[in-house]
Amino acid sequence: MFGLASSKSDLIVHSADPFNAEPPLDRLRANFITPVADFYIRSHGALPTIDMATHTVTVGGLVDAPLALTLGDIQSRFAPKTVMAVMQCAGNRRADMQKVHPTTGDPWAPGAIGNAEWTGVPLAEVLRAAGARLHPHLHVAFESADVAANEDAPDAPYGVSIPMSKALCEDVLIAWAMNGAPLTREHGAPLRMVVPGFAGVRSPKWLKSVTVQAEPSAAFQQAHDYLLFPPDMRKDTKDEARGVTITSMPLNAAICEPQAGAPVSSGTTIVRGYAIATDRAVTRVDVSPNGGRDWVQATIEHHGAGRWSWTLWHVTLDLPGGEHELAVRAWDAAGQTQPAQASDTWNFKGYLSAAWHRVRVTAA
Repeated sequence: MFGLASSKSDLIVHSADPFNAEPPLDRLRANFITPVADFYIRSHGALPTIDMATHTVTVGGLVDAPLALTLGDIQSRFAPKTVMAVMQCAGNRRADMQKVHPTTGDPWAPGAIGNAEWTGVPLAEVLRAAGARLHPHLHVAFESADVAANEDAPDAPYGVSIPMSKALCEDVLIAWAMNGAPLTREHGAPLRMVVPGFAGVRSPKWLKSVTVQAEPSAAFQQAHDYLLFPPDMRKDTKDEARGVTITSMPLNAAICEPQAGAPVSSGTTIVRGYAIATDRAVTRVDVSPNGGRDWVQATIEHHGAGRWSWTLWHVTLDLPGGEHELAVRAWDAAGQTQPAQASDTWNFKGYLSAAWHRVRVTAA
């Protein structure tokens, strides 16, 4: 049957139902602003069928004036804002952890990430219009129109929350457009959350409700799923009391060209990739031609000073004939860098994989 997997066959598909796919890395690296066609797709269940004209988002909970807003209401009532921001799956680069030991989840390469221009209205403006309590210790919960496919919570709508302190950031949007065009169905039309700097799980698509409440969401994705567990735990021994809720994403970098296993000509080879440090600046990127014994500083490409964007870089290496393990590490404005080995941060869910990215190539 024709479906999203068929129409998106130019992506690397990890799961057809629910649909999860990422772009080839050379295509991902080709543009500072990622085209919609090359943006990764993360689905937790079947894509919902929504009437774009009548779909309503409710705003309730600890508010004085509950709201029910259609897309038209939001666009006419609030001033639009555009924010450039990376969206990144918490499982990005999980495949590197799976080389250490099996994990749950799809084997994402470094392509579960993209940088886009998102247009919408600041969530903070909508909360103020609803007369919301704005105490920083409160939480803002989101529920979506899709039903997440998981055996632990069948038929439960997708739900997450963020702290009020993050919700009041003026760059957190209820968004209706991506790269200047209306959201596509697979990216959350008609309305989705965009929470820059946080894992993509906190930016739910097909937004249905916004609720101000005293506690984090009790939904499966918030309370049980997107938790960082210590390395001694496995799926059948997990203690959720020891899990840490995943919000901000770690400093990370990846080699996009050449790709693993690609033949390269001996001599001069250009290596390209991306780095990301959430809302800190990436101040340096180092690339090694020999697995970390020696390092060459890469050139950071300047595309403006977007707080939430990624950083693109390139470097020229001299590779003699033979096999080489290329590696990359980034440094941020706090002088922090990445762990050397995927085993350093392994966890059974494969979240927050951010060790040096390593690519083996053969020069001939």
